Amino acid sequence: MADPSSYRPKPGQIPDSPGVYKFRDEHGRVIYVGKAKSLRQRLANYFQDLAGLHPRTRTMVTTAASVEWTVVTTEVEALQLEYSWIKEFDPRFNVKYRDDKSYPYLAVTLNEEFPRVQVLRGAKKKGVRYFGPYAHAWAIRETVDLMLRVFPVRTCSAGVFKRSAQIGRPCLLGYIGKCSAPCVGRISAEEHRELAEEFCDFMAGRTGAYLRRLERRMQEAAEEMEYERAARLRDDIGALKRAMEKSAVVLADATDADLIAVAEDELEAAVQIFHVRGGRVRGQRGWVTDKVEAVTTGGLVEHALQQLYGEERGDAVPKEVLVPALPEPVEPVAQWLSQRRGSQVSLRIPQRGDKKDLMATVGRNAQQALALHKTKRASDLTTRSRALEEIAEALGLDSVPLRIECFDISHLQGEDVVASMVVFEDGLVRKSEYRRFQIKGFEGQDDVRSMHEVIGRRFKRYLQEKQKSGEWTEEPDAETAAPVDGVLTASGEPDRADGRPVDDDGRPKRFAYPPQLVVVDGGAPQVAAARRALDELGIDDVAVCGLAKRLEEVWLPAEDDPVVLPRSSEGLYLLQRVRDEAHRFAITYQRTKRSKRLKSSPLDAVPGLGDTRRQALLKHFGSLKKLRAATVDEICEVPGVGRKTAETVAATLAAAAPSAPAVNTATGEIIEDDGAPPAALSAERGQER
Repeated sequence: MADPSSYRPKPGQIPDSPGVYKFRDEHGRVIYVGKAKSLRQRLANYFQDLAGLHPRTRTMVTTAASVEWTVVTTEVEALQLEYSWIKEFDPRFNVKYRDDKSYPYLAVTLNEEFPRVQVLRGAKKKGVRYFGPYAHAWAIRETVDLMLRVFPVRTCSAGVFKRSAQIGRPCLLGYIGKCSAPCVGRISAEEHRELAEEFCDFMAGRTGAYLRRLERRMQEAAEEMEYERAARLRDDIGALKRAMEKSAVVLADATDADLIAVAEDELEAAVQIFHVRGGRVRGQRGWVTDKVEAVTTGGLVEHALQQLYGEERGDAVPKEVLVPALPEPVEPVAQWLSQRRGSQVSLRIPQRGDKKDLMATVGRNAQQALALHKTKRASDLTTRSRALEEIAEALGLDSVPLRIECFDISHLQGEDVVASMVVFEDGLVRKSEYRRFQIKGFEGQDDVRSMHEVIGRRFKRYLQEKQKSGEWTEEPDAETAAPVDGVLTASGEPDRADGRPVDDDGRPKRFAYPPQLVVVDGGAPQVAAARRALDELGIDDVAVCGLAKRLEEVWLPAEDDPVVLPRSSEGLYLLQRVRDEAHRFAITYQRTKRSKRLKSSPLDAVPGLGDTRRQALLKHFGSLKKLRAATVDEICEVPGVGRKTAETVAATLAAAAPSAPAVNTATGEIIEDDGAPPAALSAERGQER
């Protein structure tokens, strides 16, 4: 690990002008490329105290061994040079989008004497007109099949074309009218090129004028009583309209635009692009990247724009590019796009109307793409094995942690404090092993104390199960042997009377399987509390670590500094999934528990009184306050309520102390005692942990 001060340039050596800089490692390889409006100010940020740097930036500067720069005239030149260097050197710390698939394009080879329509993948070639990309190749072929009726452009390979020219007989498409057969001289090269250009114009969205021209020719043929020609033109118009229907109208004003949306988390980002031409979605594609550098949403958008338009010219760059966040600064990027198009390009965030709605659709596609990528990544056996090995190596474990348990605390401003335990075995979730805990040892908000209690209770149960199975012969103390209350199964079913959770068939579930690794949601204090709970029980063969949310640092007991896993590490990705699942499970239970508390009523304590009669009582009297003031005879007037039940209701309500008035926390209004729950749930959710 290099010390950045060892290669820091001398004061005044760095120019105060726009430019592009490169960090190289000890082997001379370029590991990061960046651009700056002022090289002096930007590079100074990398050579400050390491503690003040983002963990990803800290890793980069300690990996580097030298830095160099190139001065340019404008920020636009810096943007172009940055793109060129990233493409040339492929630096490991730069965001690089990778296609999640190889997208097919509809291509017209205008660089040939007789242009050909075909499906192409991979790198674009000079002189070829591309349309798309499309999600599936069959979608292109269906469109082309309809279009060839009207624009019979050559689709055959060079070998077939040459063979037909030699024998003087066209292929099958030439005989059925879906090729103009330039191979046998039915039309000249100039006429065939004109036909190919009309095909391109129609695919580019200039459909209205051509359809009107065909309709006019059809009417003229009908007036001249050339009904066969009119019928052919009618069928041509129908084929073109069916081809147009395959791409739905999304923007009514025939807009040419690209819409770019980003979905991201701490480690990865997914980008989705919709290509809209003539108001219709003509293509769609998506990329996924690891966030190996500290980058904002605007930075992700800038990298996407570079990759999307870095090799494009002219109409391939649309008049309008809609994004979820603007790069900072935005002017050089907009100017760079305008230069590549050759005319003004609008780069902006849609604020209202159809464009904003379509951007929301693109955003949903990006979210789904990221979720699908994570699912594929998590389900891959090789990836899971590598993740477990990386965790074992980073934490210094003797073997890979095949069973990982993660604990999280959730509460709302210190009320309804609960905890969750989720289990991953061999890198996959085991929801049947999930557990939920109610914190009963104290009241109030103390995450560290809550974590100590939960870990202690879970492993007391483990020791009890070992004792019952005969695996543990030592005599436990009174505290350890006592049943532990307040543990719920993942299905929400309570423990049996002896403190053991049960399955649906009545057989006890067991805590007898110890994890190799306990993960807690939090930093050094929570990790210390978990380790202390295990030490108090004499358990020394279970490793403990904590994952802090803000910087995704891994904390170990009795360590002053955290373990920082690489951002592209599969081990860090697995730990993050475990932590996020524990948080989801905890907060779901906390909301359920709070909702039940807010909806509780003194009538719940009346034995034998079900929901139907409880609702009937409240409906008859109008409120709990009026019911409490009613006599036994008045309660008996309610249909379905007998005298014995009425006496029980009256006695229960009389014994219950009147509660303090409920207050709506959203408005401050005092709520009448009518048995209805306060309407403050939505306001409280912003305070959840």
